[in-house]
Amino acid sequence: MNISRRKLLETGAIGAAGLAAARAGLQNAQAAPDTRNGAEPAAKYRPIQTPPSASLPMPKTTRRGEMLYRELGSTGDEVSLLGLGGYHIGKQETEAASIKIIRTAIDRGITFMDNCWDYHEGLSELRMGKALKNGYRDKVFLMTKIDGRDKKTAAKQIDESLARLDVDHVDLLQIHEILRMEDPDRIFAKGGAIEAVMEARKQGKIRHLGFTGHKDPLVHLRMLGMARENGVHFDGVMMPVNVMDAHFRSFQNIVLPVLVAEKIAPIAMKTFGDHFILDHVVKSNTATPIQLLHYSMSQPVSVVVTGIDSLKILDQAFEAAKTWQQMSVGGQKALLAKMVIPAKSGHYEKFKTTPQFDSTANNPEWLGNQGA
Repeated sequence: MNISRRKLLETGAIGAAGLAAARAGLQNAQAAPDTRNGAEPAAKYRPIQTPPSASLPMPKTTRRGEMLYRELGSTGDEVSLLGLGGYHIGKQETEAASIKIIRTAIDRGITFMDNCWDYHEGLSELRMGKALKNGYRDKVFLMTKIDGRDKKTAAKQIDESLARLDVDHVDLLQIHEILRMEDPDRIFAKGGAIEAVMEARKQGKIRHLGFTGHKDPLVHLRMLGMARENGVHFDGVMMPVNVMDAHFRSFQNIVLPVLVAEKIAPIAMKTFGDHFILDHVVKSNTATPIQLLHYSMSQPVSVVVTGIDSLKILDQAFEAAKTWQQMSVGGQKALLAKMVIPAKSGHYEKFKTTPQFDSTANNPEWLGNQGA
């Protein structure tokens, strides 16, 4: 695995701006060995030596009211440090309950709204669209995602998302679930999704563009390299940032330095590992939900998107914002050290190691004309 990582770097897929940063991240990541070909004795595992926040410049954080704010990369937009996850606001039994969560979050200062064309078969977008009526749209930075890999499918999904959200544009459109090494090839091929995205931007349907993924940092590097080769600059990239990521297929160690170097907004997700990391740390009494959020918020990211499916969890997010102070390097290292053994095989980061959260793998028709 390490050979393929070096080969990827040396062939220029990273580019001059991010090459040194990626090499440093790769060396840092090797402090905890990759175990995909079999676990090694626990004694060989060491916590990450330098958390990203110690070696990379931290963005300025501004506190207003109950919330914290940061600039979104080089876009010139300011967003709330905590973002409202779109999947979770489609889980409520009633539309009214979803709308109440969204509007309460906005009223209290959350401005970053996450969503996706495929969340709950469009229900999340429909509910968010209704919540953004009566002037709420003007108060938020609206992001959604599409799955299509070819131009026709991507264009259709963009228009469907805009219709569901009932808006004439979104602030950030992301190409969803870049999980496979061939995804960048399909997207940047002639007739690929990038053509639809760029046309939509020219038409004013989107302001900024990016991509998301949760499987392997190498895939992110390849997507960034393909974009660079095709003269495309992504404005934001969404990826896992949590206390276990540092020890296994680490996006923080390998991708984050490249994003910072190229002034691309890092958008953090999977702070709780879709509850698996949270369940472990609570059961083992090694951390609290607030500490997990504080760790992600203490990294050089623009926003931490977190799932909020109730007003109680919304209160927890605001408590994290209220009590947040930049976590010291020593505090981060101590927390990461507690995660070395549980994190080493990716057991609690199931989005990396199982197909359980790969919605486009389970629904290949969403990708378009070439299937999975």
